Amino acid sequence: MSEQDVQKLSKVEQIKADSRHLRGTIAEALQDGTTHFSEENVQVLKFHGVYQQDDRDLRKILKKEGKERAYTMMVRARIPGGVLNADQYLQFDRLGDMYGGGSLRITTRQTFQLHYILKSNLKETIRGINEVLLTTLGGCGDQVRNTVCCAAPHHGAFYDQVREDLLSVVNAVSAKTNAYHEIWLDGQKVDLGNDAEEEPLYGRTYLPRKFKIAFTYEGDNCCDVYSHDIGVVAHRDGDAVAGYTLIVGGGMGRTASDKNTHPALGQPLAFVTRAQLLDVCTAIVKVQRDYGNRVDRKFARMKYLIEKRGLDWFRRQVEAYYGGELQPPRELKWESSADHLGSHRDESGKAYIGIFVENGRLRDTAAVPLKSLLRDIVAKYRPVIRLTTQQNMILSELTESQVREIEEILRGAGVPLAEELPPSRLESMACVALPTCGLAIAESERVFPKVIREFEAMLQELGLGDTPVSLRMTGCPNGCARPYIAEIGFVGRVIGKYDVFLGASPDGSRMNTLFKEMVPLAELASTLRPLLQAYAAERQPGERFGDYCHRVGFDRLHALETLSVS
Repeated sequence: MSEQDVQKLSKVEQIKADSRHLRGTIAEALQDGTTHFSEENVQVLKFHGVYQQDDRDLRKILKKEGKERAYTMMVRARIPGGVLNADQYLQFDRLGDMYGGGSLRITTRQTFQLHYILKSNLKETIRGINEVLLTTLGGCGDQVRNTVCCAAPHHGAFYDQVREDLLSVVNAVSAKTNAYHEIWLDGQKVDLGNDAEEEPLYGRTYLPRKFKIAFTYEGDNCCDVYSHDIGVVAHRDGDAVAGYTLIVGGGMGRTASDKNTHPALGQPLAFVTRAQLLDVCTAIVKVQRDYGNRVDRKFARMKYLIEKRGLDWFRRQVEAYYGGELQPPRELKWESSADHLGSHRDESGKAYIGIFVENGRLRDTAAVPLKSLLRDIVAKYRPVIRLTTQQNMILSELTESQVREIEEILRGAGVPLAEELPPSRLESMACVALPTCGLAIAESERVFPKVIREFEAMLQELGLGDTPVSLRMTGCPNGCARPYIAEIGFVGRVIGKYDVFLGASPDGSRMNTLFKEMVPLAELASTLRPLLQAYAAERQPGERFGDYCHRVGFDRLHALETLSVS
């Protein structure tokens, strides 16, 4: 990199370089009696799984009164593959009650995040997570974040091998700095010696931007594997893993004000054996580390590096870092992308139940005490808990009689089972957005329940009540709920208005396309009614709405919408 390029580095790059491997002055700031952190520490805290936020509903009022913002912290854990034991789950439940405003949120990366944590409670919250052998290091920041996997409970050598390989990759690409333990846990500094490198993979400045990895099994795309920087698809050979096809360059984020930014789906790069997987994945991370854009963060994701240099160039660089030639990727086929909800038995005969959690929010309401209910169920039956990338929860390692008992408990408390809900609600997702997310420019989680019910009523009226249609909403273009691979995606542009995207494939292998901009919240359903009405009349056998939109084309869709308005 030239001296001129160094001078152009983004502000965040300098903060990382000066952070002393993620120490910053966080330890000192925890003792200073203030309610919030400096901007430099805010950037470093992300690597520790912490976002500084404030209640945006109160901003104008507090400013008018001459008061500071109502600062709180969001704490996100790292839970590889989303698998927790009962004690770990119950600890998160306790922390949510003690420090997190009485709620937990399941994220689209198979982990929990706690909102409304006060700065004064931050250290105790992180200590509490560490007490059950989990961490927040790697929950956020410019590093490999929580690695996800198909959440379906499985047994057998093939699945054990995939889990073993996933954990090996997680260990290899995780930050090694001792700053986490120094700040949040025992406070002891470690002398690494003069020649030791505290971050052998990441160095002083870590990655140019966040980096996401997903594992899944060929045929099951419940975790939207194409939306990740690296997608790892396991191929089966009897009871063993035959190898993996690697997909590279996915990413959902974009900036509405910059038309050169865009979401992207990953492209198949190579087929690797189990023995090659770890070194090749590490090589991919190194290529992004050394060639990714550190000047303009809007273009710092690996998808833009591949777009700029080309997949062939990228493959050659990976081969150079790996030290060998890569085999061509295998052709991929997908049978399903649905979440694993409802009651089932796995290969060993054990039973599990997948519970729908609307928008991932676990809390007690006057209507349904969902959080308390699940706490009691987990404490009594001690299941293995699997969080899904579609914001739901699976209770596994149960007997069939235990599943039946849990179903009765849920029904008795007014919690509908998955098979009792409209299929479109089961495929719905929304991001947190307002009031806590600092990037949100429109509502999402708070308004989406009403929106999805309006669509359900309309689908029922049109004879499509039993037909799944995936709908996702985000409060900004960053795409945390992966709206760009929904059959219908709503992306917030300003308060109360959304861009509408249509036409993604149900299996997650094709993105949708912008259909209409700046649609008022109250008009989302009516805007799409003529299109859904035409779909009901013209669809081919088994054809999903996203595939129908792709088949008939946007000229036809716009004509339908225009005719309805006129």
